[in-house]
Amino acid sequence: MTTSTLTVLRPGLVDYREAWDEQRRLHDAVADGTRPDTVLLLEHPSVLTAGKRTEPADLPIDGTPVVEVDRGGKITWHGPGQLVGYPILKLADPIDVVAYVRRTEQMLIDVCAEFGVTAARSDIKGRSGAWVLADERGPDRKIAAIGIRVARGVTQHGFAVNANCDLANFDRFTPCGIRDAGVTSLSAELGRDVTVAEVLPVVEKHLTTLL
Repeated sequence: MTTSTLTVLRPGLVDYREAWDEQRRLHDAVADGTRPDTVLLLEHPSVLTAGKRTEPADLPIDGTPVVEVDRGGKITWHGPGQLVGYPILKLADPIDVVAYVRRTEQMLIDVCAEFGVTAARSDIKGRSGAWVLADERGPDRKIAAIGIRVARGVTQHGFAVNANCDLANFDRFTPCGIRDAGVTSLSAELGRDVTVAEVLPVVEKHLTTLL
């Protein structure tokens, strides 16, 4: 999809390191003004990535390899059944990273709402993303994560929405370093299979919220 202000690429299943290389290439081009704002929407084969705030206690206990990355946040998992979005966007001056994170959260909340899942921002300071707040089914649980980096006024890395991924993948480590909350998916909340293919066009429709 291409609009006057945004190009959306859907490359499918892409190795994490390969996608990271592509992000950096796109980032340079957007920062140089040689291409428009661009968003990658894709899936990864199973991978753990660790942001700059990851602590040793957050790491997997089974020795699973972890890719260290230059985004904010701590450790997370990406893999099949999860839609990952990498917006490469030039932010307006003055640069307000917090405002961009809030716009990303709102987009994710709106996407969840379209599927009939009520998500919200966390009440706890420092917890970004979209959350299903505590109810009779359990404590707060994250349904979509955010981890970004801004360089030369252009965003990198982004968000991940759990569609129908195997939530057992999050049991091997401490997701985002948070020990008193859980992780969920659209499928788990709705009791039906919600695929990445189903989520992708809904996310794409709401991407203009980021601008």
